[in-house]
Amino acid sequence: MKRHPVLASVAIFTIGMLYLPLIGVAIFSVNSARYGWVWKEFTFKWYISLFSNEYILEAAKNTFVLAIVSTAVSTVLGTLLAIGITQFPWKKRTESALDLLLHFPVVIPDIVMAGSLVVVFAILRAYSGIFEPGMATMIIGHITFQIAFVALIVRSRLVAIGTDLLEAGRDLYANNWYIMRKVMLPLLLPGIVAGSMLAFTLSLDDFVISFFTSGPTSQTLPIYIYSAVRRGVTPQIHALSTVIVLVTVVLVVLAERFSRKK
Repeated sequence: MKRHPVLASVAIFTIGMLYLPLIGVAIFSVNSARYGWVWKEFTFKWYISLFSNEYILEAAKNTFVLAIVSTAVSTVLGTLLAIGITQFPWKKRTESALDLLLHFPVVIPDIVMAGSLVVVFAILRAYSGIFEPGMATMIIGHITFQIAFVALIVRSRLVAIGTDLLEAGRDLYANNWYIMRKVMLPLLLPGIVAGSMLAFTLSLDDFVISFFTSGPTSQTLPIYIYSAVRRGVTPQIHALSTVIVLVTVVLVVLAERFSRKK
């Protein structure tokens, strides 16, 4: 197929629109100038200063605790949900309804999900103090949207595997637990790992749900950046943003590699 110069130009322009802002942030994160947009000299001092800022370190600790715990829980629940929807002999209409419900959390705006969580937690606080705004409510909030992403990826893997191997195992008198450990889980592992990495990345970057469900001592990096930017963009914020982008890129690439693994 012959390359069309207009289409190629549009494609390059679109890619530039997507990545030029990130490249600009990365460039100014190594600029020694503290104010303005004038280039002075190359330096890593803004990255070094990140490790001496106690507010950033506290926000980073909260961010990773939140991402690790919520990802672990959502990976288990999302995997079981995908297996339950795909393997249980539902009626066709019921399975279609469950599949539709599984997609809703992916397309619902974050602001709607965050607002509904605030209402639910306000009601539940009458019964337990665990629903006071803080790390526990943030973890629950992140799990609610992470489960759908994990379940969708694992389910696509289950559909690709098919049922032939599982039926062959049953024909050889293997029980369900043995088939789960020796056949299903090894085949599902790439999908489970890819889903958990995507869930971790989403949790790492999330701002809206974290902002609505956080307490005074549970600030995360996205919330810290939002608060700091309101007082003015500094090179330290550029450095912090660049680190988050790099971590996200690494996790997305790893998730993509695992999702394509045969």
